[in-house]
Amino acid sequence: MSKGAIVVGAGPVGLMLAGELRLGGVDVVVYERLPAPSGESRGVGFTRRAAEVFDQRGLLDRYGEVEWAQGHFGGVRIDFDRLRENHFSVRGIPQSRTEELLEEWVTGLGVPILRGHEVTGFTETADGVVVAFEGPDGPGEDTARYLVGCDGARSVVRRLAGIDFPGWDATRGMYMADLVGANIRRRPIGEQVPGGMVMSFNLQDGVDRIVIHDENLRPPEDKSSLRFGEIADAWQRMTGESIHDAEVGWISSFTDTTRQAAEYRRGRVLLVGDATHIHMPAGAQGLSVGVQDAANLGWKLAGVINGWAPEGLLDTYHAERHPVGQNLMRSTRAQTRLYLTGEEMEPLRAVMRELVEIPEVARHLAGQVSGLDIRYDVGASGHPLLGLRLDPNRELVGADGTVRRVAELLHPARGVLVVTGEAPDSTELTDLTAGWSGRVDIVTGDWTPTTDPDALNTPAAVLLRPDGHVAWAAPDGGKLREALERWFGTTA
Repeated sequence: MSKGAIVVGAGPVGLMLAGELRLGGVDVVVYERLPAPSGESRGVGFTRRAAEVFDQRGLLDRYGEVEWAQGHFGGVRIDFDRLRENHFSVRGIPQSRTEELLEEWVTGLGVPILRGHEVTGFTETADGVVVAFEGPDGPGEDTARYLVGCDGARSVVRRLAGIDFPGWDATRGMYMADLVGANIRRRPIGEQVPGGMVMSFNLQDGVDRIVIHDENLRPPEDKSSLRFGEIADAWQRMTGESIHDAEVGWISSFTDTTRQAAEYRRGRVLLVGDATHIHMPAGAQGLSVGVQDAANLGWKLAGVINGWAPEGLLDTYHAERHPVGQNLMRSTRAQTRLYLTGEEMEPLRAVMRELVEIPEVARHLAGQVSGLDIRYDVGASGHPLLGLRLDPNRELVGADGTVRRVAELLHPARGVLVVTGEAPDSTELTDLTAGWSGRVDIVTGDWTPTTDPDALNTPAAVLLRPDGHVAWAAPDGGKLREALERWFGTTA
């Protein structure tokens, strides 16, 4: 019997998707081209919304104590302390650490990760996909209902599927290096200096990451030709500091190439993460948006494979996430120009610094950076939270006095109907939802008191999708049955 899904790529996004599918009851396997984890860490943290997604699956606590960081938009600092909602991101977590934790999670769920297996082709059939691969023991084939490419910017799955990847070619680039014991002065959001920009921050104990944009240098297309000496020369030229004798852990480079897949789904082939969008790194948004892609797709694809998904549910993946990718492209391109253009951009930076002092502007830009402003069309209107995520830290106290956060209710990756004592016809609501047992959990209780203005709209009853977004709310949020059928199919 064929598997439910083959996920290609064992980076953070592929592992996150595999875990989501397994929680949804899908037989899934991960294929990874590399024989072992690379240990490289292009990303060194994640946004607030990505942290919430991890929290919704009980993963955030696995990191232990983390550093919560202020944010910026293209180098213009946004004072998150002045905002009513928490937009703080997580800083200083190497991507390799995220991959390690996610691998522990998915293997604990029983998902096999086949390393050293490179996908070389596929054939789509009426009821599945036949995938060809080259593995340690030679060529082979595997079958699954669906194939998902989480295999990065140079996605083989995207190329084999013939999906266009339009966008903008590189105009500038940046170098990075991890230095051991160098004790570099911290420049956490970067500093404009004559000839470019420099950034430096502590990655972990004794390791500093430096990032350089030199207007006179363009990173080579072939990264194998990178040499630390050139990076050290640029750092000294731009800062006056010599790092030539530092112990080097890793060097890399990237450009501002910006592209987005024209389709996130074609038939039985889907794309997630960097396979769908690439851009200049800005605030760890690439990894973070990819993790959110996985959280959006996982439960929908599981519903299709398990046979309960309503018609068109899988199409909402592209419909919801492609616009998010478009906004990401626009935002990162704007930030790149604001951040990396020379002295001639200073008047605009000065204006931006004035604008972010206006609360509405600061909140808008912070929402773009943090990912908290994403709203989906859920087919209803009337309640201000419809389509947004519900704050995962909102607390509900049960009849037995147990207090649980919204994030904890979402750990099983199922829908959740929360019914409070203020809900009209609460018994009728819970009786109705019982028909979706196994897809939607029913939780009763009362919201804990709060003076937070953003929590005052917390509904008397609310239906959450497995990704934490509000699908229905009472009062004035539409009809519950229609929402249940739209997102969770017909009654069991």
